[in-house]
Amino acid sequence: MPASLGVAVIGAGMAGRAHAAAYRTAPTVYASTLPDIRLVSIGDVSPEFGSLAARRFGYERNDTSWQAIAEADDIDVVSVVVANHLHREIVEGLLAAGKHVLCEKPLSDGIDDAIAMADAARAATSIARVGFTYRRSPGIAYIRDLVRSGVLGRVLHVSGRYWTDYAADPHIPISWRFKGAPGSGALADVGSHLAYIAEFIGGDIAEVSGGRFATVIPERPKPLGAVIGHEHGAVSDEIDSVENDDYAAFSFSFADGGAGAIEVSRVASGHANSLIIEVFGEKGSATFDFRTPTEIGLTLNEGPAAQRGFRRVLLGPDHPYIRGGLAMDATTVGFGQNEGFVYQARAFLEEVARLPEETSLPRCASFDEGVHNMRLLGAVAESAARGGASVSIRQEVSA
Repeated sequence: MPASLGVAVIGAGMAGRAHAAAYRTAPTVYASTLPDIRLVSIGDVSPEFGSLAARRFGYERNDTSWQAIAEADDIDVVSVVVANHLHREIVEGLLAAGKHVLCEKPLSDGIDDAIAMADAARAATSIARVGFTYRRSPGIAYIRDLVRSGVLGRVLHVSGRYWTDYAADPHIPISWRFKGAPGSGALADVGSHLAYIAEFIGGDIAEVSGGRFATVIPERPKPLGAVIGHEHGAVSDEIDSVENDDYAAFSFSFADGGAGAIEVSRVASGHANSLIIEVFGEKGSATFDFRTPTEIGLTLNEGPAAQRGFRRVLLGPDHPYIRGGLAMDATTVGFGQNEGFVYQARAFLEEVARLPEETSLPRCASFDEGVHNMRLLGAVAESAARGGASVSIRQEVSA
């Protein structure tokens, strides 16, 4: 184990701040087995935003280029949390410099770049992982346990919805999130989460069909300054075109015969961050709603029919991640998305520190898994382009 690990985060936006805060908290959860974690740098092209984030989360400095972070001898671990089309250059540069890299999902904005990144990760001497943060949600992880242990039986049907409203206001300024090919909008932003959650719980998806995209707000004003995350900001009178999807939907089939459907939106007014997953098995069903992340719904096909139905299961120390993962790890004590970033950072640091896998949190997803996730999203885009036609998913990893 190294004596210490120096950490940097590239990107001072909304998700970048979540990564920065997570590294600060990660050494404080579970057993104190990590080496000393040094919070070194926040990287952002805006000196103002980078400096503010560095001061807020206790990092030593801020840098204005990823190259400065790649060249820094005091940095070992880097999270890459910037626009998707920037991922490849930065990640490849960091891996070439020997840095351990945790890249936000989706892996890139195109499958060719994602495959190249996976090839670079395979050839690197350091560790490269992609952030599938919702795998760390105790409720989602517990439903997976119910499937894997046979309690719910074979998965017959999965229904997923991820409704957000960050783009429901037509006066929200244009940004990189609204640019790119069909499928790079709501599907890539929030649909990528549901795609990996569906496979995390139900197994490999073999085919998609019924792909459908809609761009319901075709134009947006240009911002007067930099846009951070989903924040509004002042806008000009100049208008720019939205290129990708505000809404996306598709059906799918699992390799073992189960089926499901996913619907996502960034224009669902009143739904700030509504991720809902329902899993229907041969022996029962389970539901999870991220608006109430400390519980799941569960019903089992046992006992008298008159007494069956969904019951509320409160998540606590007997469920994944919670025992030791919270300062107050008692049932009904609140937790949510920020804790998922903490558990993700902790898992990545444990792997980098070469702690044994059997005594660590589940490892983060590989770049090959990130490529597979992008193949799935690409199949949805192809289905939509072909009027909803069925498209098979290539299961092999990149060569």
